[in-house]
Amino acid sequence: MPRIVNARVIVTCPGRNFVTLKIECDDGTTGVGDATLNGRELSVASYLTDHVVPCLIGRDAHRIEDVWQYLYRGAYWRRGPVTMTAIAAVDTALWDIKGKLAGMPVYQLLGGASREGVMVYCHANGTTIDDTIAVARKYQAQGYKAIRIQCGVPGMASTYGVAKGDQPYEPADGDLPTEAVWNTSRYLRVVPELFAAAREALGWDVHLLHDIHHRLTPIEAGRLGKDLEPYRPFWLEDATPAENQEAFRLIRQHTTVPLAVGEIFNSIHDCRELIQNQLIDYIRTTVVHAGGLTHLRRIAALADLYQVRTGCHGATDLSPVCMAAALHFGLSVPNFGIQEHMPHTAETDAVFPHAYSFADGMMHPGDAPGLGVDIDEALAAGYEYKRAFLPVNRLEDGTMYNW
Repeated sequence: MPRIVNARVIVTCPGRNFVTLKIECDDGTTGVGDATLNGRELSVASYLTDHVVPCLIGRDAHRIEDVWQYLYRGAYWRRGPVTMTAIAAVDTALWDIKGKLAGMPVYQLLGGASREGVMVYCHANGTTIDDTIAVARKYQAQGYKAIRIQCGVPGMASTYGVAKGDQPYEPADGDLPTEAVWNTSRYLRVVPELFAAAREALGWDVHLLHDIHHRLTPIEAGRLGKDLEPYRPFWLEDATPAENQEAFRLIRQHTTVPLAVGEIFNSIHDCRELIQNQLIDYIRTTVVHAGGLTHLRRIAALADLYQVRTGCHGATDLSPVCMAAALHFGLSVPNFGIQEHMPHTAETDAVFPHAYSFADGMMHPGDAPGLGVDIDEALAAGYEYKRAFLPVNRLEDGTMYNW
């Protein structure tokens, strides 16, 4: 049996911060897991270094389920983003090790491929509607079959999802949190105009998605959904804060637009009522923030009973390690829906060499044993951690609001 003899936490910043756990076994086999929690990276690094790694040494690397239960039940203080991200890093690394020892890609260990590839969606954003449409056309020409569209809101200095200048969108943008200002009524006016223009320019053979980012009340979300129904959105994401899962029932009463939520969820309990009451259509929990492949498979199995499909978060705050794991998961899970895809920078791709690929609107994890991704530790050491906070949001009268 392969015994864990070492585990170390690697923090690097090739354009943005990533936290990676690398586990080593006595036979020389290694595995990697993503432990990045955007804006709170060092919290997870400390949790792993101080509280998890000492408990891993000497354990059988094959006993993935037992290790998961040990870290979850044994901590007493269960759940939460820091704990579940740390558990996810260990879990993902152990699946990587198991795949390498078996000589198989992880998706084969998860039951094999359920499809030929994983449909992904990209992000088209711009300061104006025309800018967004121009970017979306470029992605459509590259073969993307699904595109998230976001645009600036007239009268607002900044808008979620819209990049500054020609730079890729990266929300964690300040040594201290930057402050944005929000106006719901202006936003509700511009989004239907954006969708009308997108359908006119892009046609009906491309899926259009939109992220509200927790900004609306349930009745406001219902109104927006109703306004967008003629344009057949693939989904509206994070329409309202989901701490009150029952809130989505009110949205359901007013629109048939599919609803997606869950990128900030950490466990099956965060989405259990949403799924069981069929208040959502897509669950967006992801490998790194929801306890790894072991726990994400449980969430997907529950969702499958209620015809809810997966739509995992896949922004650049997930390293290529997590993207690889998400693709193995998406290729294998029966109720897959779609996978978010924001390409990483060239610097990030160099630090994390990987086997996954994109073609014709879909991605594939590749057939290398394990996850098919690693970390170049020498290269990673050249990029020092840089503190970066996510923004905060206020209404125009100064009231703190949901970012």
